[in-house]
Amino acid sequence: MTTGRKTTTVFLTVLCALLLTILGLMQEWPSWAWAAMAVVVVGVPVAAFKIAEMRRGSLPADFTNFVPAAPIERREHHVSRVSLPSHWPDYDFMFSATVRWHPLEARGDDSVLNPAGLAVEAVLDRARALTEQREPGRASLVQHELSGVLSRLRPDPSGHLQVMAENITLTLNEPDQERLDKLAEVRKDKAVWEHQRKYEQSKREYLGDDVLKDTGSAVVWWLAKNDNQIEKTVADLGLLAQLTSAANDTDIPERLQDLVPSSSGPSTAVEREPTAADHFEAFLTGMGFTDGDARRGMLTKQIADIIRTQEKHETADELLRRYDPPAAFTSHADDQPESSEAPG
Repeated sequence: MTTGRKTTTVFLTVLCALLLTILGLMQEWPSWAWAAMAVVVVGVPVAAFKIAEMRRGSLPADFTNFVPAAPIERREHHVSRVSLPSHWPDYDFMFSATVRWHPLEARGDDSVLNPAGLAVEAVLDRARALTEQREPGRASLVQHELSGVLSRLRPDPSGHLQVMAENITLTLNEPDQERLDKLAEVRKDKAVWEHQRKYEQSKREYLGDDVLKDTGSAVVWWLAKNDNQIEKTVADLGLLAQLTSAANDTDIPERLQDLVPSSSGPSTAVEREPTAADHFEAFLTGMGFTDGDARRGMLTKQIADIIRTQEKHETADELLRRYDPPAAFTSHADDQPESSEAPG
């Protein structure tokens, strides 16, 4: 604005000098008049310019507050389905977002020819630092974490740009999501199976190590199960002796053999020595579990499992062959005793 005022002053001075020169030639002014005219032509515009400057002064402070600030140059670029690693190998997140940036003050001749590439690189580095620490099964949660991390303008490593991202989406490839769903189902099923296995193992230990440890323990257990019915318990002493004998793969003690209904005393040389399976038959009969009763096979399977814990696999197999339905029987050669540890 100062340059424009100076140009105008010079123009008016020249114009006035030309007019006065023409007037002086026509009027044939004397020499002193020409000197006075020169002073007036030069001095008056200069004095007018000085006076105008003094009156104008600087802009008031209130006015300068309304002067608009220089706009910040901003740019944006959209990236779609960029693979970012998760905490699990081969399970990548798919990242999409709108990358925004604005340049910082240039330093010398170090200019950026592709600011979009620089901004995208900075955003992906920040996103990858988070996703590689997260499991792929929580994609929606990680998406919200990224929205917070990338919502702030931060300088890129080169210091040329301030960078952020918005409109962020984070997903998994559909096949990977299906695999994760299947793995979740397997883990749930395994947890249920582990509880069932521990329950059955605990039940076998309870029956084998406590209830059927000997005839006396079996009598106490039977008495409790029958609501303290002493007469019934006494009547079932022979059956309990047979049951404990079968469970431990031992012979019935001589002091209890008279209580066993099927026992007829010591066997002769020509008679076959009664086996644990024979005693178990008498027990089932005494309990009223006749052929065709579903409880017969269920009880046989439980007792066989207990016997296997005592490493008496042949006796267990014999019980299953004789008293458990064929469809439920598996020979010892194909059915090893269950390990106390869960399968890997």
